[in-house]
Amino acid sequence: MRLANRIIIDKERTFGVLKFSALRREVHIQNEDGTVSEEIKERTYDLKCKEQGRMIQVSIPASVPLKEFDYNAEVEIMNPVADTVATATFQGADVDWYIKADDIVLKNKNGQSAGNPQHHNQQPQEKK
Repeated sequence: MRLANRIIIDKERTFGVLKFSALRREVHIQNEDGTVSEEIKERTYDLKCKEQGRMIQVSIPASVPLKEFDYNAEVEIMNPVADTVATATFQGADVDWYIKADDIVLKNKNGQSAGNPQHHNQQPQEKK
């Protein structure tokens, strides 16, 4: 079961200051025969979250270049949404939360994102 619409997140109130930690995992696309392909679907990063008081994981599409920021660099997530997946159990349901975003960008010294804001509205281009 999934939420019909994703939950839109108020970044400042929900996360506060975010600091880059590391790449956690890459999710690969599955072939028709069930084997794992070399093509990456999305990447998940660990970010230190001041407001939550713990590490959070944020997934971004593989069409966005690999992020290799310095450890503890202050970052911003672009257009974050929360999504859930519930699995029925004998005692009710287990719910897993996911945070997905369009991109993770460095914040400059003025606290503004250093990324190109026009980049986030463009459609990904196909590889030739």
